[in-house]
Amino acid sequence: MSDLFLMPSESESFGLAALEAMACEVPVVSSNIGGIPEVNVEGETGYMLDVHDIDGMAEKSIHILEDDERLNRFKQNAYKHALKYKITAVAPMYVECYEQSINKGLEVNELKGV
Repeated sequence: MSDLFLMPSESESFGLAALEAMACEVPVVSSNIGGIPEVNVEGETGYMLDVHDIDGMAEKSIHILEDDERLNRFKQNAYKHALKYKITAVAPMYVECYEQSINKGLEVNELKGV
């Protein structure tokens, strides 16, 4: 159980740990590095700051935690955003991408006479 997840990473490919926190209704205060900005929505699911901005992270953390109504809003926003990454939502996007690639490859081959 947690009210807030801090992720002061210097490098991050996607931010899976942040997404897992959000799926548990936990807002995220993170670095704005790598793929984290795709997962953490500034001012909605948490906050993002520059790498090494520890003071800024502390200020944003206090801002979220000092008001119960604000904290609950961030928690709900985090959870709702995390739902967009459920496998049942993401898998059809992969299938569509693969189908488009296959169809494009078939079109190219037809143009080449293959």
